Amino acid sequence: MLPWHIEICDVTLRDGEQTPGVSFTRDEKMAIARALDEIGVEVIEAGFPVVSAAEKECVAAIAGSGLDARVCCLARALKPDIEAALDCDVDMVSIFIATSDLHIRHKYRKSREEVLEDALGMVEFAADHGVQVRFAAEDASRTDPAFLVEMYTRGAECGADFVSFADTVGCLTPLEIHAVVSRILDAAPHPLCIHCHNDLGFAAANTITAAAAGAFQLHTTVNGIGERAGNAALEQVLVALRMKGGVDRYDLSRLQEISRLVARCSGVAPERTRPIVGENAFAHESGIHIAAILEDPSTYESIPPELVGGERRFVLGKHTGKRALEHIANAYGFDLSDREARWVLEQIKLRSEGKCSVTPEVLCGFLRQAKEGVLQ
Repeated sequence: MLPWHIEICDVTLRDGEQTPGVSFTRDEKMAIARALDEIGVEVIEAGFPVVSAAEKECVAAIAGSGLDARVCCLARALKPDIEAALDCDVDMVSIFIATSDLHIRHKYRKSREEVLEDALGMVEFAADHGVQVRFAAEDASRTDPAFLVEMYTRGAECGADFVSFADTVGCLTPLEIHAVVSRILDAAPHPLCIHCHNDLGFAAANTITAAAAGAFQLHTTVNGIGERAGNAALEQVLVALRMKGGVDRYDLSRLQEISRLVARCSGVAPERTRPIVGENAFAHESGIHIAAILEDPSTYESIPPELVGGERRFVLGKHTGKRALEHIANAYGFDLSDREARWVLEQIKLRSEGKCSVTPEVLCGFLRQAKEGVLQ
């Protein structure tokens, strides 16, 4: 099977920063951009320059920092927005318009034909200045697909290099994404970008499904941060691309590292059970599971933790078995007899059933007591 034909555009520095309460400093943005570049992300969306002078300065600094990745920024279909983007010397400008009748009615108070005509002039303006242009449909998931086909076709005729479909309110399922992406690409076979939000919890699944249906540029954020419930998570998309799409050019060993960086800069930590980067992503307590993992980790791990820069961790609790205890005790330098192991296990289960954590300090205390003869 040939690898899927895709590239990643990470939008952590723009859409991720739209997470309520999150703001990155210039130094933080530069650090995140460098980390994304080292992973091998092809496009980094650095910001929305017209928002403020400081934002424009950050975008220009990233664009001028010598990254291998192409640097993109966002613009409305307005000349001042596009001029601000051009001033930053970016490689790509993403020009967006709202396309659903709902958005057009409340935001523009024009017909959708008028909105499109105005936007096409801005696409031509940007393309004439030598930058790549991405022509993006906001709220595409609630837009008449026939209008999207018209928009994308005419946008390409006016110089757009990419066209983009945004599931802005995260309302589609993977089956719906596959159907609409397939329909659009059959009628308008231009390089299609997919931008998914996570309101139903499907953002990463929708992104991968769109890629399977032929979408080219996949939009992500580190840790899935973003507006409301967030965006498609970079770490989930990259691992799925490796395991399901045959795409092996990204350095997945840096995923936990960049997750920690963005968590520190944003103040938004991934939940413990979050795939790939959560504290429990490679943690095991069940005795049945741990016994099998000690024989062959693939019995209960489809993703090797070392692939993504993680480590396997065994947690002691009410579900722990003797095999796991002996393995962990040996790691701490204790060789337990059968009787000692049974006693320590009993203490662990009693403590965990009382909703108390069995920390390494607590465990070592139990192990010392067992070896010091407290059983007799």
